[in-house]
This record gives sequence, structure tokens and C-alpha cells, in this order.
Amino acid sequence: MIKTLIITHRTLTTPKSHNLISQLLFPANQIPWSELSLQIPTLSPNQRLDLVQYTKTHLIRPTSPLMGREAPSMAPMAIPTDRTLIFTYGTLKRGFSNHKLLQSLMQSNHASFVGPAATSSPVPLVCGPYRVPFLLNLSSCSSDEIYPVSGELYSVSPLGLARLDELEGVSKGHYERFPLKVRVTKGEGNGEDGMEVEVEVEVEAQGYFGHRSYAMEMWKRNGEKGLKEYTKEVATGYVRRMDRPQGLTFLDHIRIFVQSNG
Repeated sequence: MIKTLIITHRTLTTPKSHNLISQLLFPANQIPWSELSLQIPTLSPNQRLDLVQYTKTHLIRPTSPLMGREAPSMAPMAIPTDRTLIFTYGTLKRGFSNHKLLQSLMQSNHASFVGPAATSSPVPLVCGPYRVPFLLNLSSCSSDEIYPVSGELYSVSPLGLARLDELEGVSKGHYERFPLKVRVTKGEGNGEDGMEVEVEVEVEAQGYFGHRSYAMEMWKRNGEKGLKEYTKEVATGYVRRMDRPQGLTFLDHIRIFVQSNG
């Protein structure tokens, strides 16, 4: 669920800015208007009131889900109720080996890119065998070396979600899918009349975590040190599934990895 909405800008008088604000508000259409927090440091109190009034009267139609009213069809960022937000942090990201699955889903309208994102809170991110990345759902972690994790946010259909679950081996005990809060930033700079708008929204998404059966061992095997991001440099040495030793399961590879000395 959306927690905060932060808008920074020079002017909100252009159609371009109105359209952007509309696009960014309507992914939050399940949240009552009264629960949204607007922080607009460059505006005077009167300008803030003008923005709120404009948004209520022009960007939100009667019966929109945001205020018990209907959202305008003009908002391409609106997420249908049957879609799931997925936070990707590893090989599903753009430029990595498994992104081809998301590309295929986007081509068939079963997925769409929302924007760059990061976890709202620090989460353990480590690499396992063959530089495979894992988020770990470990509430008991006390290490100082855990950070908010950078990644990408996608909106997927039920079919897209099933395909991702299959890739991540959810039914086989490879990964588990859990909700997590992430911050996604959208914006446009230097538009008409020097308008600059940037909006940061906190949403609840789903993420794939290393299975609880090996999560703590994986954490210890990595020296209880987390990563901030799965970058190209971090991924150096990554081996695709088809190129890994045959005759062993994914969990076999993990077992061998966590039992090794590094």
C-alpha cells in the first residue's frame, strides 16, 4: 500500500505536469485521499491548497477508487486489480540473463515496467552458487552490513506471475514469494516552463526470497554481509542454469555451496 507521495517541482501550471501527477496518483487508487501525505517543500501554503484542490476536482472523477470515485482512463500508470507488483533485484533486471522472460511477457501485455525501485527497509542480499542472487527473509539479522536493495518494479498479470513463480522454482522450494515495501520514483525534468516533477511512492510489492530451508546458512556462508545491489560487477562469474554441472538439482548446488569454506 502507498505510504507517502512526495512531489518536488518548480511549477504545476502546465498540462504536462497535470498529466504526470494523474499518472502517478492512480496506481494508488485503493488508498483513501485522506491517507496520502503530500510533501511539497517549494510551494507556499496557498499553492499547496491549489494543488490539492486541482487534483481532487480535475484528476479524480466521481466514483474513483482513490476517493470512492472512478479514475480517468487517461492514466496509463494505473494498475489493474488483477495485476501484481513484482520487485526484481537479480537476473530478471534489464541487462541480465533472465530478463528475456519479462521481455516476452511485456510483448504479450502480461507485464509492464513500472520503474526503478528500492526496498524501503534494509534487506539481506547475497550471492549463492554460480553468483545467483538471493534476498533473504531473516528478521533476526543484526548485522550492520544490510542495506536497502536497488532493483526494478514490474506489474504482471496472473499468467505473468505464474511464469515468474515457475522460473523461481517456488513449488520446488527454491525461492519463496513474500510481500515487501519498495519505493519507486517517477518523474520528468525541465519540461514546459521549466517544470520539474519527481514523485516517490512507497508501495507493497512481491519479491522472491531464498527459501527458509537454507536462508540462514546462506547468510552465514556470505559472512553475514549484504549487498546494496546486484550489479554487473557483482554478477561476474554468473553461470546460467544450462551451463551448470548436470545431474544435480538447484538445492544440491545450494547445499554444496553453503557447506563449502568459500
